[in-house]
This record gives sequence, C-alpha cells and structure tokens, in this order.
Amino acid sequence: MAKILILYYSRAGENYVNGKIQSLEKGNTQICAEYIQKAVGGDLFRIETVAEYPADYYACTDIAKEELQKKARPELKEALDSIDSYTHVFVCGPCWWGTFPMAVFTQLERLNWKGKKVMALMTHEGSGLGLGEKDLKKTCSGASFGKGLAVQGAQAQESGSRITAWAKKMV
Repeated sequence: MAKILILYYSRAGENYVNGKIQSLEKGNTQICAEYIQKAVGGDLFRIETVAEYPADYYACTDIAKEELQKKARPELKEALDSIDSYTHVFVCGPCWWGTFPMAVFTQLERLNWKGKKVMALMTHEGSGLGLGEKDLKKTCSGASFGKGLAVQGAQAQESGSRITAWAKKMV
C-alpha cells in the first residue's frame, strides 16, 4: 500500500488571477494539495520560508525572479530530513518564472529520492507546468515520475474532481 506525502508551497494574499491582482484567503496550491489529500490520503507538508515574501504581488515576483537567477535556496522555517517512510510524493507549487519557487528546491535537495514515485502539480495563470517536471527530474535523482498536472490558479477551487481523478491514477 502506498504511503503518500504531499509537499507544497503556496502563497495566500495578493495573487495574479485572470489578468488582475486579487487577494486570496488561501493560496491556490494549498487548495490543490488539500484536494490531493482528500482523494488519496497522505501527509501534508507545507514549505515555508523564514524570510517572508513581500505582500505586494509585483514585489514578490521581483524577488522570486532574483532568487531564480541566483539559484538561491531560501532558508525554511521547518524542513523534512527524510522521506524514507513514503513511497509516493506529490510536489506542489505555483509556477514562478517557469519553475517551482526556489524554496521548494531547498526542501527537495535535502532528501533521498531513490525508489520514490514523484508527481508534480503546478498552479499557474498561463504557463502550465513550465520547466517544473524537468527540474524535478534533475533534482529528485533516483525517483520515478508520474505525469504532472497543471491547474490554472483561477480554477483551483473548481478543480477538485479533476485533481481527485489525477491523484487516484498516480497511486
């Protein structure tokens, strides 16, 4: 029987939604991660940085771009040191400048991926999975990979049945 972990980074507050900046009570990726957990069970682990990103959406994207260019690894509030007890890992995050936020890689690079099955879920407003799956394959050496899922952030709330069907196929 699969033992499932759902790693996710999500941003509440100001987000780009259907061409406008809107304030979200809960981040789109968190909504999707919770749908996965409801569908297949498993443990949720939220990736959070010590230094918070600016509340302003555009200031946040500027920092995210700078982190990507520098291949920064932001310090995390809490990090997992092992995923030995898990067989399947969903890695969920928004598509920031074509890939996962750098904080996701801070977490992923700490772990031994040998023998794990990894699936990507990315929320986006037009860029789909970007380079997210490719970057996971580089980072999660020794893992096998299931087909990723791109969810438009503006549609996260309404995507429960789609996420559920996908998650069940992956385990």
